[in-house]
Amino acid sequence: MIINLKEAADFIGGKITGNSGIVLHKLAKIEEAQEGDLTFLYLPAYEKYFASTKASAILVKTGFNKTRDDITYIEVDDPNKAFYKILIRYFSPAFPLDSGIDPSASVHKDAVIGKNVAIGKNVVIGANTVIGDNTKIFHNTVILENVEVGEGSLIFQNVSIREKCKIGKRAVIHPGVVIGSDGFGFYQDDKGKFQKIPQVGIVVIGDDVEIGSNTTIDRASIGTTYIHDGVKIDNLSQIAHNVVIGEDTIISSQVGISGSTKVGKKCYVLGQVGLTGHIEIGDGVTLIAQSGVSKSILKPGIYFGSPAKEMKTAYKLESHIRSLPDYATRIKELEEKIKKLTTD
Repeated sequence: MIINLKEAADFIGGKITGNSGIVLHKLAKIEEAQEGDLTFLYLPAYEKYFASTKASAILVKTGFNKTRDDITYIEVDDPNKAFYKILIRYFSPAFPLDSGIDPSASVHKDAVIGKNVAIGKNVVIGANTVIGDNTKIFHNTVILENVEVGEGSLIFQNVSIREKCKIGKRAVIHPGVVIGSDGFGFYQDDKGKFQKIPQVGIVVIGDDVEIGSNTTIDRASIGTTYIHDGVKIDNLSQIAHNVVIGEDTIISSQVGISGSTKVGKKCYVLGQVGLTGHIEIGDGVTLIAQSGVSKSILKPGIYFGSPAKEMKTAYKLESHIRSLPDYATRIKELEEKIKKLTTD
């Protein structure tokens, strides 16, 4: 890849100080960059690498103190976002897969396959399934009957999408994802034996949703498990039956959301958060990693702990917990003083 520095700077609206005629070949972290690389600096923790980086050019925040004259600077308001914009424009992977159906694939005669669709080795597509235009389905994926996949979607290896589920436009579904598996539904009969409750609902995935590897999204017991437009779900997350996740919400890795819980719009649910069932999380809520949520949270804000509390309260409590040994010592000393006073 060859990138003209001035062209890249114009694309992100950056101001160049130094040699604007540089040709760049790749992007790199500041501590690893070599000649011909473009890097960026946006966190104070990485400023220690600035003096030694070998990058030819660096994205910095407007007003940065330019103490080196052997490197070209591109000043922008947000070096982090500018770097990502360049990464997306010049380095987005193509994921090549030739259009057409591989001879080893099994596509039902009643399936509807759109234009410019690529179907890889050993893919299985069931009856009455509709695959939208410009979709790529990589090898060993299984899509059962009556499924709809929107145009421009990218479905990687070893994905399973069960019957009647609906996938929106431009979905990205990473390897090992299972959509539409049975929800965890059982009841105890008169003899105390667990009997399976049929899971007869579906999963609906909105437009521009990305689902990380080995994530599972269960079909509803009745009705719909709904992942709305723009949701991004990281690897190894579990979304139970009848869950609803609102638009543009981020779900980090190893999150577990129990059945019938609703998560609002523009929320951040960070790594290893657990949510109990039948509760509601309002719009604009952030749940810090490893929090446990047992009750509804409707007020926007940042929450932490198990059970989750507003962050300031949670940190105060955590501070007191860490001080318990000192408190115990002080209480013992006070008890001894009181005892002495009462016996004198």
